[in-house]
Amino acid sequence: MNVKISRNAAKVLQLELNKEENQGLLVRVQVTHKHGDHAHYGLGLDDKTANDVVVNTDKGIDVLLDQSEPLLDGIRIDYFYTPEEGFMITNPSKGNHGDH
Repeated sequence: MNVKISRNAAKVLQLELNKEENQGLLVRVQVTHKHGDHAHYGLGLDDKTANDVVVNTDKGIDVLLDQSEPLLDGIRIDYFYTPEEGFMITNPSKGNHGDH
């Protein structure tokens, strides 16, 4: 499985991972809703479970993905400051380029 993280997203995620209360946790991306050939994604911090795969990224942040969910393979995690500050997760490899 493959995950891309933008520089802005990596900075924000690393700040969260460095907090004392988050020690030992990993970034998790999950499908919160899917319809047709695209999905809506959720992002959080979590522990690894038996069904997870840990994906190493080029930004040094490991991401947990449910290995049985094909819509997670190829996701891109971005962080934007404008027009609204926040994360956006898309999957260009599956044709999902929008606000999901």
